[in-house]
Amino acid sequence: MLAIRFARVGKTKQPTYRITVSEKGRDLFGRSLEILGHYNPRSKVCDVNAERIKYWLSVGAAASPTVHNLLVDQHVIEGPKIKVTRGKKKAAETPAAAAPAAPAPAKAKPAAA
Repeated sequence: MLAIRFARVGKTKQPTYRITVSEKGRDLFGRSLEILGHYNPRSKVCDVNAERIKYWLSVGAAASPTVHNLLVDQHVIEGPKIKVTRGKKKAAETPAAAAPAAPAPAKAKPAAA
């Protein structure tokens, strides 16, 4: 399956991203089929090749949720944005574990003879 997604490039703490098309299971730092644009989150500069993105979407490539939201902002595709943030993990507490534990019974001391 083909995916349109970000590949991170740039120095430490100075990210820039390439918008690439590659196989879903392939490494992002490996070879991609095509570079479709660039995105700099620090300066909010986005350069996309709209014609090629529309072509790859028509062939069956799926955009990642973050790339989808970026393409909606750039008016390359139409539609609502996708919620990307992940929720917090719920604590695996059961009602028994949430209740305070009963104090342990005191050990009986042996009587001195």
